[in-house]
Amino acid sequence: MAADSRKQILRLLSRFGAIILTRFGFWNCFSMLMLFAERADVKRKPDIQVPYLYIDMGVAVLCASFMSFGVKRRWFALVAALQLAISTYASYMGGQVHYGDWLKVRMYSRALAITGGFLVLASGAGEVYRQKPRTRSLQSTGQIFLGIYLICMAYSLQHSQEDRMAFLNHIPGGEIPLQLLSVLYGVLALSFFSGYYVRSAAQVLAILMPLVILFIDGNLGYWYQGRRVEFWNQMKLVGQNVGIFGAVLILATDG
Repeated sequence: MAADSRKQILRLLSRFGAIILTRFGFWNCFSMLMLFAERADVKRKPDIQVPYLYIDMGVAVLCASFMSFGVKRRWFALVAALQLAISTYASYMGGQVHYGDWLKVRMYSRALAITGGFLVLASGAGEVYRQKPRTRSLQSTGQIFLGIYLICMAYSLQHSQEDRMAFLNHIPGGEIPLQLLSVLYGVLALSFFSGYYVRSAAQVLAILMPLVILFIDGNLGYWYQGRRVEFWNQMKLVGQNVGIFGAVLILATDG
């Protein structure tokens, strides 16, 4: 009886993670539109040139729609991963907007992690009634992308004054807990890279991420007023971390 209840809870959590991840494209496109509207007031350019931007958003919304309805979810998750990777590369290479190095790490590492999340979804992980065998190569690649994101988090806690202060404002004890958190991110990254204890590492991360989203990313006053991050850019970053949390939930329950 207890085993059946545990399976049901894990299944619900896995489904919840899939719901978050498959709907990520909607929020990402909405926050991008709001960001570019915010920039229009100060005559700043979008990250991608306008004709290509609309195509990019159209593909993202199309993939999110089909994934949300469960139609060819694996295939559209793979397309979504490719779309996001191309979009991030075009944004980086376009150079239309200047970002600080610390902000680039935050933005592009999260985009890479979401791409990894889509690859995990494309592998068949998180499916309640799996009809085809899981594609382990896709899941492993997705885990590597998530591991890179964790390495970037550990790096930021060591070398980015902006990120360090965001965490120090909410972590009691000062520098020592911050260093321990940085080590924890590194250990979790090694688990994702190696493929060992992935489910356990994802479970730890699934507990940690809501706290980070709520207290660190959700501290809009710090990022918007203190660090001059555009409001809707920060909201986009919050949405990306929520999407990563969805991918982590899938790995924590069906990894």
